[in-house]
Amino acid sequence: MSYRVVQWATGSVGRAALECVIDHPDLELVGCWVHSPGKKGRDVGELIGREPLGVTATDSIDEILALAADAVVYAPLLPRPDEVAALLRSGKNVVTPVGWFYPADTQAEPMRQACLEGGTTLHGTGIDPGGVTEVFPLMLSAMTAAVTYVRGEEFSDIRTYSAPDVVRHIMRFGATPAEAAEGPMTKLLDGGFRQSVRMILDTLGFTTTPEIRTVHEIAVATAPIDSPIGTIEPGRVAGQRFHWEAVAAGETVVRIGVNWLMGQQDLDPPWTLGEAGERFEIEIDGDPGTFVTIRGWQPEPGDPADAKNPGIAATAAHCVNSIPYVCAAELGIRTSVDLPMVTGRAHPRFLNTGQ
Repeated sequence: MSYRVVQWATGSVGRAALECVIDHPDLELVGCWVHSPGKKGRDVGELIGREPLGVTATDSIDEILALAADAVVYAPLLPRPDEVAALLRSGKNVVTPVGWFYPADTQAEPMRQACLEGGTTLHGTGIDPGGVTEVFPLMLSAMTAAVTYVRGEEFSDIRTYSAPDVVRHIMRFGATPAEAAEGPMTKLLDGGFRQSVRMILDTLGFTTTPEIRTVHEIAVATAPIDSPIGTIEPGRVAGQRFHWEAVAAGETVVRIGVNWLMGQQDLDPPWTLGEAGERFEIEIDGDPGTFVTIRGWQPEPGDPADAKNPGIAATAAHCVNSIPYVCAAELGIRTSVDLPMVTGRAHPRFLNTGQ
């Protein structure tokens, strides 16, 4: 069975998602919404450097709502609940990396109602949140009895993140510590990562009432640092750590977060990524314990500046690979705990085309 798919937005994740949809044997691209007027009216294949696909990009929400499609990969920079609700009411399932991973009732109720009206399903997934920070630790926890602690963490050199406007204006690298502390990043991350923590707590059965706290730490440059967003001057933000910790009965039982550094030189405090370098880590304490290091989702040293970021590609792939499972799911909000195990598909060259 082939599912008809719309891509919403063509930023870095959106472009990667388009490639995944095109290469997925069970999916057919039928529409694409774009924000930029310069992309409107162009063939989507041209937008991603491929042969023409016969699908024209549009900036009309009404055109997308009227389109006959099974699913939308909703990947804007910032989510708009009214857009998501409209897509759901129009009869389209929605998969997204920007929210609704494990929403609280107040956030979920409007979307549940939209799903009921449209007979549709909403699913949030990705890499973190949506992968390392809850889904994969929960999968690995099947190998452990009496779990006492779960950690999922990212360690990245942010110089390889190919979204300079986000790095400077939203993450606030290069700003003063006060500007970064008051910036939007903590609030933006807080909603998603707290959902990750709650998914772990609820699924593993931590029945005590935990305190979930957010920790934001900043490192500044001690000398000028060359970066993709320009020179970061001494005293300006060059490293940030965001962590979310659940404390139950006086013990930290869940810790998830990100460590983002603008290189590993000339920082105060003198943070580094450690001898292990860029990576994702998953740790579970119990009987027995588990420790997993994941590599391959960050650019390798020497990769060209315009190379596809593997972490962005992984985020997009997790969304796109979820589409058949979401389309087959019961209507409503379905989290990763509700769905069967999501897997990828073989490269098209290994598929029988009937020739």
